[in-house]
Amino acid sequence: MSNTQTLAFEIGTEEIPAFDLKRATEQLATLVPEALDAVRIPHGYVAIYTSPRRLIAIVADVASSTEALEEVFRGPAAKIAFDADGNPTKAAEGFARGKGLTVDDLERRDENGTEYVYAVRQVPAQDTAELLPAVLRGIIDGISWPKSCRWGTTSEVFSRPVRWLVALLGTTVIPVEYAGLVAGNTTRGHRFLAPGPHTVTSADELVSVVEAAYVVPTQEAREAVIRQGVQAAEAATGYRAELPAKTLTEVINLSEYPTVMVGTFDEEFLKVPEEIIVDAMLMHQRYFPLYDGDGKLTNKFIVVSNGNPACEETIIDGNERVVAARLYDAKFFYEEDLKIPLEKFVDRLDEVVFQEALGTMRAKTERVVKLSARITVQAGIEREEMRDIARSAYLAKADLVTSAVIEFTSVQGVMGSYYAAAAGEPERVARAIAEHYRPRFSGDAIPTDIIGQVVALSDKIDTICGLFAVGQAPTGSSDPFALRRAALGVLAILEETGLPISLVETIDTSLIIYREAGLEFDNATVRREIIDFFITREKVALRDAGVEADTIDAVLACGIEEPIVLARRARALEAARTEQRQVFEDLATAFARANNLRDIKLGTGYKRVLLTEPEAALDAAIATAEEAVADALAADRYEEAITALATLRAPIDAFFDTTMVMDEDAEVRGNRLKLLNRFANVFSHVADFGQMAKK
Repeated sequence: MSNTQTLAFEIGTEEIPAFDLKRATEQLATLVPEALDAVRIPHGYVAIYTSPRRLIAIVADVASSTEALEEVFRGPAAKIAFDADGNPTKAAEGFARGKGLTVDDLERRDENGTEYVYAVRQVPAQDTAELLPAVLRGIIDGISWPKSCRWGTTSEVFSRPVRWLVALLGTTVIPVEYAGLVAGNTTRGHRFLAPGPHTVTSADELVSVVEAAYVVPTQEAREAVIRQGVQAAEAATGYRAELPAKTLTEVINLSEYPTVMVGTFDEEFLKVPEEIIVDAMLMHQRYFPLYDGDGKLTNKFIVVSNGNPACEETIIDGNERVVAARLYDAKFFYEEDLKIPLEKFVDRLDEVVFQEALGTMRAKTERVVKLSARITVQAGIEREEMRDIARSAYLAKADLVTSAVIEFTSVQGVMGSYYAAAAGEPERVARAIAEHYRPRFSGDAIPTDIIGQVVALSDKIDTICGLFAVGQAPTGSSDPFALRRAALGVLAILEETGLPISLVETIDTSLIIYREAGLEFDNATVRREIIDFFITREKVALRDAGVEADTIDAVLACGIEEPIVLARRARALEAARTEQRQVFEDLATAFARANNLRDIKLGTGYKRVLLTEPEAALDAAIATAEEAVADALAADRYEEAITALATLRAPIDAFFDTTMVMDEDAEVRGNRLKLLNRFANVFSHVADFGQMAKK
C-alpha cells in the first residue's frame, strides 16, 4: 500500500437541534467509511466527533492513492457472442458496450470445455487527494435530517446554515465546495470563549485545536463532564438530582463546553403541585430539579451552562429570573384554575377537537362514560365502584381546558387529579384521573386500582376503534396517533389485572356506541381490522418473550380472537414444548398419528356397536379427555388442558398397534375414520398441533 496520512473533515454550522445532532453522529459513523470504500480509497479507523456547531470525521491511515485494479468480467459463450462467420452478435456488442470496451477488446477463454468471451478492464491507481472533494461533498449531501433549511443564495439544504469547512489530508487542504464555501484549514472555537478563527496545520491536530478552543467534541465526554458536575453539586447541597435520559441527551447536545451550576427559586412556589414545577424546569428550561433525602422537591435546581464559567454568578441570576417567571405563571394558572370546580370544565371540552371526523373531546368523554359502564357490567364490578368509574370517566379529560394544562401540556391528568381533590371528589376518582393515561410507554405502570384501570381501558379502546373506523389506522412505521402504544397499554392492563372481560365484546360495544352517535363505517371490516391489530400486537409481544412463531400460529389456528387467551395458551404450550418435553412429544405424536388418516368430511358420528376393545378404550379415553379439556379451558387452566390431551398418547398407540384403520369393509373403515376425527377434534379446541408436530 502507498504512504498513508490522516484525513480530517469538519462541517461547521449554526447550532444543530440536539436530537438531530445525535442522529447525524450515528449516520456519519456509517457514511464516511462507506463513501471512502465506494471509490476504493484504503483507510483505517474512522472516528466521529460532534458538538452543537460541528460534525467532524477523523480517518486514520488514508492511502495517498488507490491501488491499480484489473477487473475481469465473464460474458456470453463464444458461440452466442459470434455467429458462424465469426462476426460479433448483438450479445457481444452489448456486453462490450456495458463494460466500456469495444468488441475488439474482448478476449476468448476456455472454461471447462466451453469458450466464453471476457472483458478485461484495467483501472489505474488514482490520487486520493483528487477523489476526496467529491467524496466529502457526497458525505455532506448524504446526511439525512428530519427538517432542513436553505440560506443565502445557494440551493443546498442542511439542518442549519453551514458556516465553515475544514478538509485536510495530512497537511494538504482538500478544496471541498459546498453552499458557496471552499474548505480550508481554519476552524472556529466556542462561540464566546474562543471564537477564532483557529488555524489547523495538519489533520492530526484538528481535534486538539478544537479542544483547546473550549469545545468538548464528543457526546460521551460532555456527558461525563455533566455527570461529574452534578455529583459535585449534589455533594455541595446534600440533595439528589434526577437526570431523565431524554432531557440529559438534549442538554448534552446543547452545549459545547458544559458547566454545571446550581440555582434557587422562591420556596413560595413549592406550594404549586410538584409535577408542574418539574415540567416547567425539565421540559421548558432543561433544568434538573434537586430532591432532599425524603424524595421531596427542593427549591434548588441544576443548570448546565454553555457560557463562560467565570460569569457564573450572572448566568445563575439570569436563569433564576427565567425559572421564576415560569413558576409564577404556573402558580397563577394553578390558583386561577382552583377557583372553578373541575366539573365546570367538562362543557368546555366542546372547544377541543379530538379528531375531525370523531368530534370534540366532549363527545369522546360521553363515549368513554358509556363504554366504561358496559365494561363494569361485563366485569361484575360492585355498584359503589361503578359510581366512581362513571365519575372518573366523566372528569378524566376536563383538565385539558384548564390554564395550567394548556401552558404545561405534559401534566394533563395529573392536574386534573389535583383539581378533583380540591373540589371534594373521592380520592379514588382523583387518582384515576391522574392515572388513566397509563401505561404511557412499554414498562410503565398500569393504573393502581380498578377505577383507573377501567377508565384507561375505555379511553384507549375508544381511541383505537374510532380512528380505525375513520380510516386512520397505523400504516407501516407511521403511527401518528400512537395506536400501537395504546393497544399495548390495553393488553398490559388486561394481562396484569386479569379483569374478567372480553376485549372482542368491548370492541363490539365501542363500535356500537360510535354507530349510535351517527358515525358511518363498514362494521364487519373495521371490527376485523381492530381484532387483527390487537392480535398482531400480542404476537409481537409473545415473540419478544421467546415464544416460537409456530406455537403462536398453532393456537391462532383454533380461531382465537382474544389476545389474552392467545397469550395464555401460547405460553402454556411453549412451556410444555421447552420444559416438559415428554408431555409435548406425547401431544405431537398422538395428534400426528390420527391427523394423518382422519377424513373431516365423514364427521364424528361413529357406531359404538362396531367398536373393538382397543377402539372402545380409545372412545372412553376421548370422552374423558373432552370433558377434562372443556373444564380446563372454561377455568382458564391451559396447562391442565394440555396435560389432559397428553393422556391420549397411550390409547391412540394401542389403537394403531391392534387396528387396521383402512379395513376392506367400507362400514368398518368409515367408523374408524369417524373415531379418529373425534380424537383430532379434542385437540382443535386447544391448538393445531399439526403445525408443530414436525418440530
